[in-house]
Amino acid sequence: METEQALAPHRGVPRIPDGSDEGPPRRGPERVGAFLTVLTERPLSLYAAAVLRIGYGLLYLVFLLREFPHRDEIWGPGSPWTPELARQLFDQTGWASILTLSDSRPYFETCYALALVTSALFMLGWRTRVVSVVFAVVVASFHARAIFMTDGGDNLILLMALYLTLTACGRRWSLDARRTRRRASAGKGESGSADSGADDLRHQLAMSRRTLTAVLHNCGMFVIAAQVCFLYGSAGLYKVQGGSWANGTALHYVLNLDLFRPWPELSLLADEHDVLIAVACYLTVLVQVAFPFVLFGRLKYPVLTMLLGMHLGIAALMGLPLFSSAMIIADAAFLPDRFYRALGQLLRPVGLWAHVGEAEATARGGEVLVPPQATTPSH
Repeated sequence: METEQALAPHRGVPRIPDGSDEGPPRRGPERVGAFLTVLTERPLSLYAAAVLRIGYGLLYLVFLLREFPHRDEIWGPGSPWTPELARQLFDQTGWASILTLSDSRPYFETCYALALVTSALFMLGWRTRVVSVVFAVVVASFHARAIFMTDGGDNLILLMALYLTLTACGRRWSLDARRTRRRASAGKGESGSADSGADDLRHQLAMSRRTLTAVLHNCGMFVIAAQVCFLYGSAGLYKVQGGSWANGTALHYVLNLDLFRPWPELSLLADEHDVLIAVACYLTVLVQVAFPFVLFGRLKYPVLTMLLGMHLGIAALMGLPLFSSAMIIADAAFLPDRFYRALGQLLRPVGLWAHVGEAEATARGGEVLVPPQATTPSH
């Protein structure tokens, strides 16, 4: 996240200009003012938000394509958990799903096609402000329709889909950003005079819209970061209470569960190394408990690297690729924008990454500052 870097220019304490000996102002109110300025003036971590959009859109698209042959048994009218049973459960839980509005097969197939198209458009960043809401409705509907077949990965994708509706996740690496850049380039040569009163009104409306967008985006990114911190912290503290994690044998029992052994030979091979299994147990607990406390220092990079290895291990050894992928994408929210800009510069020569948004932003101290514009880019 970029909050600490964005506050850096405001950390200096100015002197009183009138020569009085009252001394510098208190640092507490000054920092609060600087924080409010950053919160309302510009959206932070725009590239991280774009990575979340691309990651979860692609992940859900792959998920729906993978389950395409089994869609009727899971979510359709032919499911053992019939639409009528789902509606009865919704009366008790308050959930809702567009899939239960009709029991006809053509309606279900239309909803499934809509879900595929929405996931693809959300990943590409086309009309992101509207599509992000539709994507959240799609994820919530499919989640609620087969609530007894979901796992931690489904729950996290649902939460992130809801949070991303608040963010400006279409400002970078998207079709919206490319369209905005082309409009800005086409409008450079246009000139003309207009009524000053109308110009002032448009400027005020644009500034209000920019402030609202920045506040919603920054609050959304903060909630995403808080959600991931709470997830890791609670998981680590829960493990501390278990005796098998304390003596380093928890992963031994996990590797011998038939339900989570997609490749038994690989699980047996990993289980033969007792010392490594014990070290992995202790590191898992340590990294998860320490995660919320290392976010604003350099220690977060080795911690994120270890978490990446942990999730890859979970995907390979326990057969939970959806959960692991959802967690890896969520961890990407904590990488700074300068990392993603450097990544984009590396991949741009070979045509693997779009060059978007730089015509609207300038870099300072690793943070992207979006200047005021009469026309605000799409979400």
